Parts: sequence; structure tokens; C-alpha cells
Amino acid sequence: MLALCVCWGFQQIAIKLVADDIAPIMQIGLRSTFAALVLAVVVWRSERGRAFTDGTILPGLIVGLLFAGEFLFVAQGLVYTTASHMAVFLYTAPIFAALGLHWLLPEERLKPLQWAGVALAFCGIAVAFLVKGGEPAVHEGARNMLLGDAMGLAAGLLWGATTVAIRKTALSEAAPAKTLFYQMAVASVGLLAFAVATGHHGIRYTQAAVLSVAFQSVVVALSSYLVWFWLLRRYLASRLSILSFMTPLFGVSFGVLILDEPLDAGFVIGAVMVLAGITLVSGAEMVRERLRRGCGGASRG
Repeated sequence: MLALCVCWGFQQIAIKLVADDIAPIMQIGLRSTFAALVLAVVVWRSERGRAFTDGTILPGLIVGLLFAGEFLFVAQGLVYTTASHMAVFLYTAPIFAALGLHWLLPEERLKPLQWAGVALAFCGIAVAFLVKGGEPAVHEGARNMLLGDAMGLAAGLLWGATTVAIRKTALSEAAPAKTLFYQMAVASVGLLAFAVATGHHGIRYTQAAVLSVAFQSVVVALSSYLVWFWLLRRYLASRLSILSFMTPLFGVSFGVLILDEPLDAGFVIGAVMVLAGITLVSGAEMVRERLRRGCGGASRG
């Protein structure tokens, strides 16, 4: 799980590092194409003629569009904001997923502690958004970063919506490889078309660009997501979700150390509030269990 968090935390850095050689939207489109082709073979070999007769095509297209939209916002957002900011705002997804599931699934109703986490996270978002460098975000550079941050938040919203869509449709019973195939296939077509339409399809074949796209294709878009689904089948999702919150921490650290990105006080305070809120939402059961154990130990003492 630690390796996954490092990998996911580094993906925005990998995109940003070679953005001058290949546009972020083109990078994500290419990596999605590679993953979709591999997954198509995997799905066909495992299901043969039954591959697309299980009622998953329509929900698959829906989650594919949501996934494509998510990474369109990631790619465009990285043009305006830092990889550090993107790493934090993208991982607000659990908040939006929790809110959606609260309204749609009775068993997913939020508890008071989780509502406190939602409130804390949104307060943190406001602080991180509106205070740049200790000052209100009013000058042009701050406004550009604000636009990129908003795109990162929109990506997190779409990621959360994807989670809800998977839970509420036939994809909840589908093989992980099939769900991932739908996402990658639609993203491949949509993002590459967008790159060509906007003139961002040019590639300068440097060693760094080739290595970055290879890393994103093999490690991020394919291997890491399949490993994540494998872990979800064997461990409690809530415990894995808590561990996955290390990803923004790695993302921010890599952004500062590798890209020399600045960190201002407003963003740091807001990011801490966001991550604390997400932890309360996704780890509420663990928090309550620890509190019960603590109270029990105190009473026995």
C-alpha cells in the first residue's frame, strides 16, 4: 500500500516534469490508450463471448465519461497550478463520494463524526483556495493558480461521482479489469481527441518524455489500479482508504523536493484541514473504535 501511495503521489510530478515535451492532456491520453489495449485483451481472454452481455456497457460508458472528465481537469489544471496543489485537491474525492453515497444508499448514511469531517474538509478547501501566500487571492498569478486549483477540485468531484456510479450500477458486480477497461477506453478516445482538437498533440521525443509516459502507462494507469482493486478484495476498504491519504503527502513532498514548488501558509493550513476532514469521513469507524478502546482502558485503570 505504501508503494501505491508513492506511485500515485508521483504521477502529477511525472506529468509536470515533461510538460514542455508533451502536453499533459496528451500524456494522459497515451497512457490510457496503452492501458485500454492491455485490459481489452485481459477482459476478452477471461470472459470471451460474455464480455459485454452483462448489462455493463451503459454504466461503463457513464463511468468512462466521468473518468475522462476527471483527467481532463487534472491535465488542464496542471497548466495553471502546481503538482502539490493538484495532489491535495484531487484527493478530496472521498468527501464527494461519501456525500453521494449518503443520499443514495441507506447503509452509507454519514454519522455525526463524519459530518464534522465534511465540514472541516470544506473549511480547509476554502482556506487553501482563498488565501495565497498569506494574502487574499487577488493578483493575476494567484487567480491563475485559483483556476488550476478549481480544476483539481472538479477532478476530485468527478472521481467521487465515479465511485458512486460504480456502487449503484451493474459494475459493482463486474470484474475490476472490466471496470478499469471502460474507464481507460473512453478516456483514451476522449482525451486524445481533445488533444488533437486543441493542438496539444505534438510530441518531442526526449528520453525524459519517453520514460515519463512509460512509467505512467505501465505503473500508474495499469498496474497500480489493478493492485488497488486486488487489495480492496482482501482488506477492509476503510483501512485502505486511511492509508491512501498518504498519497497527497507524498505528492506535496515530491512537488517541493523535485519541482521546487513553493508552499504558502494558507495552502498548508488548508491542506492539513482537508486531509484531517477526509480522515474523519473515511476512518470514522476506526476513530470510534480507538476512542472506545481508550475509554475502556481508562475505566479499567
